[in-house]
Amino acid sequence: MRVGVIILPEYRWLLAEPKWRAAETYGFDHAWTYDHIGWRSLVDGPWFDAVPTLTAAAMVTRRIRLGTMVASPNFRHPVPFARSLLALDDVSGGRFTLGVGAGGVGGYDTEVLGEEALSPRQRVDRFGEFLGQLDSLLTNKRTTIPGDYYASVEARSAPGCVQHPRLPFVVAANGPRSMALAARYGQGWVTSGRKDDHADETGEAWWRGVGELAKRFDEQVEGSAAVHRYLAVDAGPRFSLHSLEYFRDALGRAEQAGFTDLVCHWPRSDGVYAGRLSVLEKIASEVLARR
Repeated sequence: MRVGVIILPEYRWLLAEPKWRAAETYGFDHAWTYDHIGWRSLVDGPWFDAVPTLTAAAMVTRRIRLGTMVASPNFRHPVPFARSLLALDDVSGGRFTLGVGAGGVGGYDTEVLGEEALSPRQRVDRFGEFLGQLDSLLTNKRTTIPGDYYASVEARSAPGCVQHPRLPFVVAANGPRSMALAARYGQGWVTSGRKDDHADETGEAWWRGVGELAKRFDEQVEGSAAVHRYLAVDAGPRFSLHSLEYFRDALGRAEQAGFTDLVCHWPRSDGVYAGRLSVLEKIASEVLARR
């Protein structure tokens, strides 16, 4: 069972750099950041772009895998984004993973651009185009694909990815159509559970929903172990770093449900994901170091 941590891109690099270094030192298998223009309750606070943040993180780490959790078509176009991904793959020495999703309904990322929210069906249609074009752009020397949402016209992709045949995708999906896309394009699948299950403060409904989603995805890939299963555990009713005991329980539940990877958040001082660094340090010494 692998464990990853998300470090929000809200810190000036003077403060962010020690966190990325520590994520590797603590023994996390992968470290991620959000790819948004602004995010929910933190939209009025400090916020930095994911691509230069991850590039800087790659320069101060050596082993840990790095990625977006998750990028989306809400404000990205596959042609210029593919160039950014090639650079990240190169600078990191082949340690980059693209976490990617369909994008939220509305929200700051679309509103700030003056765009209207798409219907759920339109979002998945767009997501399919986005993934298909990125797959081609990161695999082939040239790509020409017309589409309803995006077009690539003789787009060059030299020098290609360090990782072959391309850098891995971890695709966020809950519904059947998006799960089919995850099965087609993903080397990994990630879920944050079902939103309808969040009202249950005990967390049991959320965990049941997570287990059901894992079973549905297994049906999509016919039980293939080649596709890794990631759980964004802090989408549940309780912050996973509430205590060492709670984290151990969450890790065990995720493994029992068939997940190969669990992703938590670096604790913040207040607000969303508020927690204590001392708990993270205990997890590093009592869980990560003993695997």
